[in-house]
Amino acid sequence: MSKPLIIIPTYNEFENIGNIIPRLLALPLEASILVVDDSSPDGTGDAVLSFKDTGRVHLLSRPDKNGLGQAYVAGFTWVLERPEFDPIIQMDADFSHDPDSVPALVKELAEHDLVIGSRYVSGVNVVNWPLQRLMLSWFANKYSKIITGLPVEDATGGFKAFRRSALKKLDLSSIRSDGYSFQIEVTYKLYKAKCSLTEVPIVFIDRHSGTSKMSRSIVWEAAWMVWHIRFPWLF
Repeated sequence: MSKPLIIIPTYNEFENIGNIIPRLLALPLEASILVVDDSSPDGTGDAVLSFKDTGRVHLLSRPDKNGLGQAYVAGFTWVLERPEFDPIIQMDADFSHDPDSVPALVKELAEHDLVIGSRYVSGVNVVNWPLQRLMLSWFANKYSKIITGLPVEDATGGFKAFRRSALKKLDLSSIRSDGYSFQIEVTYKLYKAKCSLTEVPIVFIDRHSGTSKMSRSIVWEAAWMVWHIRFPWLF
């Protein structure tokens, strides 16, 4: 029988990971969890290992901090080597993605290949972000939609659920983007592979604790990368 798997990338999320894992384990999905940790110096990996006896929590420790995109590539590679897991959910560790929203995303996989937990499909559902960051995110999504033609309102969102069959259509070795642009690239490639996409409205609440990984370089990468994604033959 196939089992859901939730992939969570981490770097210095000691406090959050110790709180979100029990919330996810308590969901009626009975999902397993894979934490992809970039050797966090704050002990995040040790916190994950404390749940090892549940038999449902796994740690993939990477030796260096190589970015969100490659963390997810490592996680996708791990899960595709284990056919018992389906579907696959990706989410953040910091509670900006509500654990209780996971079942709603998984439910939509009965009709679709990729489900996006969307901040913008039913208005603007973001809490505790400064106006400047909110406007940057909103305009980034409008910009990426115009350039790529993606039929979604939240292409940069990181809360997603995939059918295993959809993930298998990705050439993981070809993915080089990170941050916002990684989310756009994966969604675009699955869209071009004729996967069915849909969005489920969520409320995004800024992180409970810890430090945001957002940086100016991530924003500029996304602005440039959408052109590379849409017109790869030009680069």
